[in-house]
Amino acid sequence: MIHRRDELRASKIMQQRAKDNPKIEFLWNNVVSDIKGDNKVSTVLVKDIKRGGERSISAGGLFVAIGHEPNTSIFEGQLEMDDKKYVVLKDLTRTSVEGVFAAGDVHDHRYRQAVTAAGFGCMAAIDVERWLSERKRKTGK
Repeated sequence: MIHRRDELRASKIMQQRAKDNPKIEFLWNNVVSDIKGDNKVSTVLVKDIKRGGERSISAGGLFVAIGHEPNTSIFEGQLEMDDKKYVVLKDLTRTSVEGVFAAGDVHDHRYRQAVTAAGFGCMAAIDVERWLSERKRKTGK
């Protein structure tokens, strides 16, 4: 587990479970600086943010968790966002732009969990299908 800080913010019991797991090695104060591989991950380069060194880790995959900052900068100036840079939703999954829907961590500042992201993803897919059907019925296209 590559972590940019020297401690975790998860609940104490979840931290202890991870620390007790012999398959998990922690790299504190590190960030991913590059990912290498031909059509799949083979190597992850990590940089020690306190000491400045970099090392290479062989890996067959990589799961990235963004933490508590939504990755929404691509939508700035295009979609309505709140003061914390989360996308504002109207009518469950609709954004401020007609035909654009959002789900998951880009709008969910309370729960920020995979299960709510999956649920909202399903909701957004249903809303998109309904929106497209309505549009087709109205325009004939």
